[in-house]
Amino acid sequence: MARSTLFRLPAALGGFAAAALAALTIGTSPIAEAQTQRLAFSGGPDGGTFQYFSNGIATLLSRNVEGVDVSNMASAGSVENLRRVNSRDADFGIVYSGDLFLGMNGQLTNDTNKYRNVHVVSYLYGAPAHLLVREDSGITEVAELAGKQVAVGPAGSGAAASAQRFFESLGLWDKIKPQFIGYTQGASAIGDRQIDALWVFAGFPNASVIQATTSNKMRLLQVHEAAKQGTLATDHPYYAPVTIPAGTYPGIDYDVVTVQDSALWVAGRHVGEDDMHRFVSTIYSDDGLKFMHSVSKAAEAMTVESAMTGVVTPVHKGAARFWTEQGVEVPSN
Repeated sequence: MARSTLFRLPAALGGFAAAALAALTIGTSPIAEAQTQRLAFSGGPDGGTFQYFSNGIATLLSRNVEGVDVSNMASAGSVENLRRVNSRDADFGIVYSGDLFLGMNGQLTNDTNKYRNVHVVSYLYGAPAHLLVREDSGITEVAELAGKQVAVGPAGSGAAASAQRFFESLGLWDKIKPQFIGYTQGASAIGDRQIDALWVFAGFPNASVIQATTSNKMRLLQVHEAAKQGTLATDHPYYAPVTIPAGTYPGIDYDVVTVQDSALWVAGRHVGEDDMHRFVSTIYSDDGLKFMHSVSKAAEAMTVESAMTGVVTPVHKGAARFWTEQGVEVPSN
């Protein structure tokens, strides 16, 4: 009897407690949930440069923006990211400027869909073209590669696609003899005189270019100068000039001005303008950039000044507002 009385509440108090508990159970969870904005960032393959960047940005935003939780998603890369962000399966992604331009215009290979819901946030880093020849080959100009064997990367790769665009713009694609082999194999082949030139489309310093220039005396051709003689700038406006500084590679003691495609941070058009402004402000703060530069050497290219490099498609309104406040000219496309 005593035990039963000890645990029995008065009817009024019991009703109040039950109501309070019900209110707590029903009301607290949705409120807490509503306070956390959950977003997804589509990056790249594990261990790849895209994934380093996406994980870095996702981590920074989750740690430093109150009420935001950004998850990092593995991905096959640029085109998959474009599709995910466009369909709102992801909120952010990393997409090459070329893929974004072609995708918006329905010109991707075997894909005529127009991906119009993906807007640029900022430039992250570039993938520049390297065009190597042996110093003793006597080749000093790109035009002299007519009739020569040029390693352009594996068939179906981004490197091979960029090589075809470049040489087609000069009327040379049908005149060279493209060899569809990878960078490492190409570096060995040019050293063994099995090919005449090696095209590498990747960030610098690149390991295969180091391999080639360490083993033999090489020359890097001035790709941008050659490009100006053709239609690359009008046919593919997303390619931007970039300089590979003298001393980047053994024996290359002069600056090489080439062209690059730009890896861009993109966001879905559905991301709110004020939120996007807040996100960009966080990443491009002094502390944010310091963190990103520690994530990957390639992130050293991330600066306020470089933010619109290679951008030829619409910029997210929230990001555009931030860049305008920083004195950066935003393309009106």
